[in-house]
Amino acid sequence: MNGGGNGTRPLEGVRVVEMGSLLAGPFCGQLLGDFGAEVIKVEPPGKGDPMREWGRHRKKGRTLWWPIIARNKKSVTLNLREAEGQELARKLVSKADVLVENFRPGTMERWGLGYDKLRQLNPGLVMVRVSGFGQTGPYKDQAGFGAIGEAMGGIRHITGFPDRPPPRVGISLGDSLAATFGTLGALAALYHREANGGKGQVVDVGIYEAVFALMESTIPEYVLTGHVRGRTGTVLPFVAPSNIYPTRDGDYVLIAGNADTVFRRLAKALGHPEWADDPRYATHHARGENMEELDEMISAWTRERTGQEILETMREAGVPAGKVYTAKDMVEDPHYAARENIVTVEDQHLGPFPMQNVIPRLTETPGEIRWTGPDLGQHNTEIYCGLLDLREDDLRELKGRGII
Repeated sequence: MNGGGNGTRPLEGVRVVEMGSLLAGPFCGQLLGDFGAEVIKVEPPGKGDPMREWGRHRKKGRTLWWPIIARNKKSVTLNLREAEGQELARKLVSKADVLVENFRPGTMERWGLGYDKLRQLNPGLVMVRVSGFGQTGPYKDQAGFGAIGEAMGGIRHITGFPDRPPPRVGISLGDSLAATFGTLGALAALYHREANGGKGQVVDVGIYEAVFALMESTIPEYVLTGHVRGRTGTVLPFVAPSNIYPTRDGDYVLIAGNADTVFRRLAKALGHPEWADDPRYATHHARGENMEELDEMISAWTRERTGQEILETMREAGVPAGKVYTAKDMVEDPHYAARENIVTVEDQHLGPFPMQNVIPRLTETPGEIRWTGPDLGQHNTEIYCGLLDLREDDLRELKGRGII
């Protein structure tokens, strides 16, 4: 490993160079940084990553997204479109364990930063390449954002109600999934290099296929039976009761009482123990056939009660249930608090800044949020002078010519 360290975090000593912008590459860098890797984010001089400006809701004129996606990272500026910038990039990558990039395939090669050349400088380099359609295949040169990957990966088609067009999921799911699989690939490649004496390699992730990987049994359902899974709204077809139910105070509570033993407890909690022996509801198959009728009866009961009353009744009965949470619910929830799911980190511009904590939780070498997103080029001197041995006079000259 290139970064040194004392092993207090699981990826201590791993040096990552992050290129690219927006989400698919940077979220991979965020995950690696969360567990202790030194992540050096390379940004174009001037405006930097567009994520520095994304987000409709702002505080003190600053985006609330950047402090999260760029947490634990160091920022250097570098013009990768110029020969001098490309040469500096090669020197930086020669000292790295992992390179993360999410440009359109062929871009890095045009800049003289393709893997074939970089591995000559650094045979142990693991290069994570996230793109819309991967590095090979007839679509590889097409532009592909996360939304396109969600559409072509299949999740848009099965999300929403059957009588409405496929909606957006609500978050940048395709980008985040691709980054997560990219992180998994990076860790697997690093393990192979360290434990098995292997060399570095390319981790090739297409956004569409990261979504596709979650598509359960949709392929054999179609190939072997001709069935194309579609949108089913709030229900899981023929699995009942398992739905969202309205409350007196305007919220929704999800109740999952579809197993026979659980349904018996649910029926008793609702004041109708006879439902458990009714032929229409007594078995899993019967409940699936009578799903709509059963949901209507449960909804009639939930509408007369607040969400809290419903949840307390379900917990006492041992029936899985949960409110459909908003951000407000998460911030106020005692379980979130007990597990420290939300932490407050001091931001150099915004002060105390709340955000989601590192996941998953490791008992011996946990991850940690050490700082929020850095200013553009904040670590130029540290990296260029400290790591690459440039002089400060060199930095001033390079800055004057637009290289950094």
